[in-house]
Amino acid sequence: MEAMRSAVMLAGGIGSRLGAEKSLIEFEGRPLILWSAEKLSRVCDEIVIVARSKEQADRLKMLVPDARIACDEVSGFGPVAGLKSGMGAARGEYAVAVGCDLPFINVAVIKMLFELAEGFDAAVPVRQDGVLETLHAVYQAEKMAEACARAISQGRRRIMAPLGYLSINLVPVEELRALDPELMTFFNINTPEDLERARGLWPGVST
Repeated sequence: MEAMRSAVMLAGGIGSRLGAEKSLIEFEGRPLILWSAEKLSRVCDEIVIVARSKEQADRLKMLVPDARIACDEVSGFGPVAGLKSGMGAARGEYAVAVGCDLPFINVAVIKMLFELAEGFDAAVPVRQDGVLETLHAVYQAEKMAEACARAISQGRRRIMAPLGYLSINLVPVEELRALDPELMTFFNINTPEDLERARGLWPGVST
């Protein structure tokens, strides 16, 4: 029997550069977060969405009723706090961590990352310039939650901080091109320009 898999989506960002709540931005006829949630549900047994407040949690629960909602327990620690809450709430042994702004998530890539995480505490894609895709990675949920708690206790806010406590399988992004030739799975939306580009690319991107 295959082990349960979880997805942890961080939705607490306020989207200041976009001028609107990022998770709720309209993209191809529905809120942006729904595209990510729908695709992740194909490979994960549960979706855990992390909100920054109860008010936002209530909105997201209405929007994605099948998801489980967690709230940030610590303020001022950004994604590290979000991952602590989300990974702590996840019921699967392994959980993929993503933002809510990835319209082109590639299901085959996510499935491969789950497979590559086995035997490690994490499978994290790494770009040719050495940058890690920490919010497009699979983690052993309990260990990642503990690593985030440890980082917070030491006042460490950077998303890289918890990774120092984990055994990581670094996955060169070039190894993922067989599944996603243009690596569109990593395309995230931070600015109005990103949003317009994504809308232009949408008809031709298969995930």
